[in-house]
Amino acid sequence: MTNNDILRRLRYALNLDNAGIIRLFTLGEHALSQEDLDLLLKKDDEPGFVDCPDVLLSAFLDGLIKSRRGAQDTAPEPAETLNNNLILRKIRIALELKDSDMIRILDAGGMEISKPELSALFRKQGHRNFVYCRDQLLRKFLSGLAKISREELS
Repeated sequence: MTNNDILRRLRYALNLDNAGIIRLFTLGEHALSQEDLDLLLKKDDEPGFVDCPDVLLSAFLDGLIKSRRGAQDTAPEPAETLNNNLILRKIRIALELKDSDMIRILDAGGMEISKPELSALFRKQGHRNFVYCRDQLLRKFLSGLAKISREELS
């Protein structure tokens, strides 16, 4: 999955408008104009498409965490390189999701996962039980998040 896909899917799942997304980028300490956001939200095959770098997506996710949980005394530096595990972890922190919530969201997205399989995604990279989060799992998670959040808003 590209960072642009993740940004678009989170925008839909969390029912964010452009002003809200720009506010989250600002909270993540990265100013973004409306024109720049429009370029990031374009599909890959549309003219004017601009690839979203890891630093921008990290700033967005950090802004999401700050907006939902408040600013911390020591803010982490935006990640220079993101992987699916880190993206999933930041979403989990921002939305304050427990294991049971994560399993319910993945189930709504069409993927069954056990609690040990889920916890393996959040281990440190050198741990013997660490498992890389694949694109399919992240895609199913974002799909399930959209379904559940849209149902709760209705």
